[in-house]
Amino acid sequence: MDSLRVELGERSYSIVIGSGILDSLGEAVGQLGCGPRLFLVTDEIVGSLYGERVKNSLKKAGFEVLYRELPAGEQYKSLQSAEILYTAALDGGLERGGAVVALGGGVIGDLAGFVAATYMRGVSYIQVPTTLLAQVDSSVGGKVAVNHPLGKNTIGCFYQPRLTFTDVQVLRTLEPREVRSGLAEVIKYGVIRDAAFFRYLEENLEEVMALQEEALIRVVKRSCAVKAEIVQMDEREKGPRAILNFGHTIGHALEALTGYRVYRHGEAIAVGMAVASAIAAARGLLKEAERERLVCLLRRAGLPVSSPFKAEDVVRILPRDKKAHRGRPRFVLPLTLGRVEVFDDVSDDEVVAALEECRS
Repeated sequence: MDSLRVELGERSYSIVIGSGILDSLGEAVGQLGCGPRLFLVTDEIVGSLYGERVKNSLKKAGFEVLYRELPAGEQYKSLQSAEILYTAALDGGLERGGAVVALGGGVIGDLAGFVAATYMRGVSYIQVPTTLLAQVDSSVGGKVAVNHPLGKNTIGCFYQPRLTFTDVQVLRTLEPREVRSGLAEVIKYGVIRDAAFFRYLEENLEEVMALQEEALIRVVKRSCAVKAEIVQMDEREKGPRAILNFGHTIGHALEALTGYRVYRHGEAIAVGMAVASAIAAARGLLKEAERERLVCLLRRAGLPVSSPFKAEDVVRILPRDKKAHRGRPRFVLPLTLGRVEVFDDVSDDEVVAALEECRS
């Protein structure tokens, strides 16, 4: 078991990382001073695999546990699902001193975190991420939200967890597609902040995809460390934190365009990274050889690098993105592997050209 700290003053918290540590969750939560009643939220898939283990761990530590499973899928990250959880919490007597425990991937983490942030004006919550994408990205940093039919994560806030508790052993029950989706965010960290990490992924991708424990722990820990460094500089995305959105401008558009039912999040982000690198290369910001290294690594990870949709259809919904500035989408463009910048001046023509180039 290892840990690192996200230093945010009174909102600081630890990210605990290990293998086979899930049964120790109750002990870790017991040290936070929460209780005596917790609300454990998960989905039907994760609940069938780990729900009883987590409940038993929490009960063994002396907690009373309310429990709710929701259907699995991005389409359920909604205000309607939040209302279901509010009702369950009220019916179960969850008090301000209690906590919400999010057991699942990014959908459950975002949704349960949003409920925790708004229930009784805020109760504690604990992240127990069970997908690679959630372990390296969405469980860290305090962004909680639900989707709207017109845009992803458009209803939400910044609300930090009290603890993120990560057991890489649970990744063994993931579908390969979910592992690949998580790798998109892992690759993103190498591009935006750490060229040496990018090279490590190039050299060790097969070990990571095979879920070898040592490689997984290294990847999760480094990804979390990069994100923690950025969040500590800019908790509420007023400046440097925006670089974490590399690939997300186009990625979120693709998710919204398909009603959140076609792409896994990481798959959409992979296309977005390929398009952003094409824009950067066309501007002369990124060397073609480095662009090819990125696209090659994404392909090796089994991720898409092109969109089947008409470029004009994608561009049409970009202004809805919550990161847009004065009606213009903001793009994070790579200058080299390990460094990116945010641009507000990318034209529709540039986006169309990059989408068409990636499509071909």
